[in-house]
Amino acid sequence: MYWRLSNLYFWFFALLGGLLPYWSLYLEGRGFSYLQIATLMATIQLTKIIAPSVWGWLGDRTGQRVRLVRFGAITGSLFFAGVFLEPGFYGLLLVMLAFTFFWNAILPLYEVITLRTLGEHRDRYGKVRLWGSVGFIGAVGLVGGLLELVPIATLPWLLLPVFAGIAVSAFLVPAERGERKPRAPTGSLKKIVSHPAVIAFFLMNFLLQVSHGAYYTFFSIHLEQHGYGKLSIGLLWCLGVIAEIGLFLIMHRLSRRFSVRQIAIGALALTMIRWVLIAELTDVIGVLLLAQCLHAASYGALHAISVQYIQGFFGAHHHGQGQALYSGLTFGAGGAVGAWLSGFLVDGFGTPAAFWGGAATMLVAILVTWRGLRPPPKAPSMASS
Repeated sequence: MYWRLSNLYFWFFALLGGLLPYWSLYLEGRGFSYLQIATLMATIQLTKIIAPSVWGWLGDRTGQRVRLVRFGAITGSLFFAGVFLEPGFYGLLLVMLAFTFFWNAILPLYEVITLRTLGEHRDRYGKVRLWGSVGFIGAVGLVGGLLELVPIATLPWLLLPVFAGIAVSAFLVPAERGERKPRAPTGSLKKIVSHPAVIAFFLMNFLLQVSHGAYYTFFSIHLEQHGYGKLSIGLLWCLGVIAEIGLFLIMHRLSRRFSVRQIAIGALALTMIRWVLIAELTDVIGVLLLAQCLHAASYGALHAISVQYIQGFFGAHHHGQGQALYSGLTFGAGGAVGAWLSGFLVDGFGTPAAFWGGAATMLVAILVTWRGLRPPPKAPSMASS
């Protein structure tokens, strides 16, 4: 099952590798304004607010998570085909909203499938998940190289094989028997989400994703403005993910040596430094390489501890809903707010201002984490009490 589980991560994040570094450049090539680009990029995150909760609830109620993943993969691909009609701003907005509503359902469901399949070997999650990073790197490098040879307008066509890979890999994982989970104790979910440490956890991750708004929306445009070519842009994105892979491989050692709170505060501080370096020293290639290596902290470390945090606090009854809340409130709401705010900053002051805004957001996140974050329970006692 190791390779079957890893396969979907590979293709899912390969699609992200083709989209995130180059989609804003594609939209710029289509003639959209910075605010329109920010709005369209925000839809990638916006549907995460609702979609994971809807699909997570269906997965928990029916137990048919694998079939839901397959349905999301096929339906999302069909809606993405609307891009080839080259609609205007509002038409493309509808296409991306529909496409991402189904596409964003895949990962939260699959995280639960993976952790349940691993069972007692959950510490191997990082080794399965790192293939997502490999897929991202491969797609970024390959698409970036191709875009040096063909116009940016061909980007949607370059993504078609990746959609096919997602669909095929979704059918390689055996479907569950469809057993429903036992009914959770009344009020148990409310008790979990109202816990002060859980509130601090979600607020920390929300602010983290707000700070990433400038990165995911305007990093490629920022680099292009400083004279970097598309392949160079792709390689810089790749470097961040390579650093993330290295972090995943040693994360179990860091978890034994440092507390969740220590890892979180350290990662947030490094993320703040990263945004400042990108804002002010983009032309110094050595500094930019260092900034991209810090992606290991700003994404890898915080995501790894967050997966374990959700499992510890939400337990068996609400694991799917906990994963959906994590995706919706942080990557969804935080990512969308960050994209929109960065659009206003770029439109008014330029791309460096957006990264300075991200650094300021990280300062607030460090204060929240320092005061409120506490380690998760060793066992899912809160969810069953």
